[in-house]
Amino acid sequence: MKESIFKVLRRGEKEVGEEPAKPVKGKSIGLIIDGPNILRKEFGIKLEDIVEALERIGKIRVAKVVLNQYAPQGLIEAVVNQGLEPIIVAGDTDVRIAIEAMELIYNSDVEVIALATRDADFLPIINEAKRKGKETIVIGVEPGFSVALQNAADYVIRMEGKEKGNDF
Repeated sequence: MKESIFKVLRRGEKEVGEEPAKPVKGKSIGLIIDGPNILRKEFGIKLEDIVEALERIGKIRVAKVVLNQYAPQGLIEAVVNQGLEPIIVAGDTDVRIAIEAMELIYNSDVEVIALATRDADFLPIINEAKRKGKETIVIGVEPGFSVALQNAADYVIRMEGKEKGNDF
């Protein structure tokens, strides 16, 4: 039996003791993954774990992974094999992530914006999505998962990175 390696929390919920509230199922989700920030070897986060966590909330309609030009070919193949769209950017990925996120915010077929990153630079994206009536999810991992980002989002998915001796 596979162990759960993530927690879905509604904003303001605590992890201790009780089972977190489940989000409303059936929503259409637009996902953007900040590849260089989340998909690092030291975190051991797998794309399928992110997808599995979001499928508990709704149906992923759009899923893009923004990578820089240094992304290994194996990672690009893993993105494609998972059914996600890889976007390769020369240089810094933040601007492209912001553009892709804004397209999702103004897409009437997407009800929920999910952003996999630890970076507080994307706080304005979360705020704009909420202004436009979208529910928001941030997906991240410690260390460095922005508290401001977590507090702004409607839902937080905390992925648990691999520990020494534990390989997902």
